[in-house]
Amino acid sequence: MSDHFLGIDNVSVSFGHGAAQIYALRNASLFFERGTLSLIMGPSGSGKTTLLSVLGCLLSPDEGTVFVDGVAVNNLIENDKTIIRRNKIGFVFQAFRLLHSLSAIDNVAIGFELRDPEQNQRGEIARSLLTQFGLEHKLHHEPDDLSPGEKQRVAIARALIGNPPILLADEPTASLDAAAGRNICQILRQEADQNQRTVVVVSHDARWQEFANCTFTLRDGQLQSREQVLVS
Repeated sequence: MSDHFLGIDNVSVSFGHGAAQIYALRNASLFFERGTLSLIMGPSGSGKTTLLSVLGCLLSPDEGTVFVDGVAVNNLIENDKTIIRRNKIGFVFQAFRLLHSLSAIDNVAIGFELRDPEQNQRGEIARSLLTQFGLEHKLHHEPDDLSPGEKQRVAIARALIGNPPILLADEPTASLDAAAGRNICQILRQEADQNQRTVVVVSHDARWQEFANCTFTLRDGQLQSREQVLVS
């Protein structure tokens, strides 16, 4: 890759001390190109979620350098890391993390509370995103009235508030059936293609390989393989 837009360079992350110390990542280096969808796979305990936490500025490594939007975030104070996380990164989770007392449109609009609280068009932007994802008839439904696939589309719309260049997704299709899971794969693929977002997906779901530009396999905290494909 020609530049260090997003990735880790010789990063190690450990938990515990002495004989109880366990390495979640060990001297790992992975880089993700702009405007691509990358898949991170590997067995449980291989370091996938730790990698996503490091890329998302939620966890600092013991050693090595982390790049987010071309910035070496290790060199920043915590407040500056928070600003980068707020403005540059959208997060999508398996468990959706929607507020059950709010409608779909309000769940999306509330994303502005952190990113741009003075935004006075939050309703229009939230409506536009939900319509883009085929939820124009579910704007005022609360999460309990939505299917799992619809909930995940609401969660993705919320992650895109503020137009972050990076989208990190942790097992986003794990609780979805085949049709809903494929729909989420297509949505995140489109975000990479049409909006030049850099999307990194951690998943055990082999369906993602059809949609990924590159598949990284981790094992015991180290990069075991890298497979690049041409997505049509």
